[in-house]
Amino acid sequence: MNYINIFFLYSFLGHFIETFFYPNGESGILTGWWTPVYGIGTVIILLLYKFIKKYNFNKIVEIILVFLNGAVFLSIIEYIGGILIEKIFNQVFWDYSGFMFNFGKYAALEMAVVWGISSLIVVYVLRKITFKIAEKIPKLLTLILIILFGFDLYYSILLK
Repeated sequence: MNYINIFFLYSFLGHFIETFFYPNGESGILTGWWTPVYGIGTVIILLLYKFIKKYNFNKIVEIILVFLNGAVFLSIIEYIGGILIEKIFNQVFWDYSGFMFNFGKYAALEMAVVWGISSLIVVYVLRKITFKIAEKIPKLLTLILIILFGFDLYYSILLK
């Protein structure tokens, strides 16, 4: 349940951040106050970190691996997400064509660095407190969020 709660926490946080920094834009394809790509990305980064920790690398190597995992995996998610949103919904929510080191319009080296730094923040600054918060969320609330999220997926993807 903790990873499901972390998914929801970061989906809400991602939506809040996008709404704050891009108040005139849309944050994702769903109607509700969540942007699941942030939740998915965070869960993946935390699971990769758990895998990295098993090997007891020295701290510098560990930090580099967390950064690279974030930069690579989150860029892949962003790239695939951009393509899917355009193909399924005929919308473009972001376009990095103007960035110097872009990989098409949905990924750029500059953003990969942002995702790598964000991964370091999630793992080394926010991880412990996030898990403490996630553990305190009642199972009933988690189930309610899952149901609401399911309805939002249904409404936003099939009915909109």
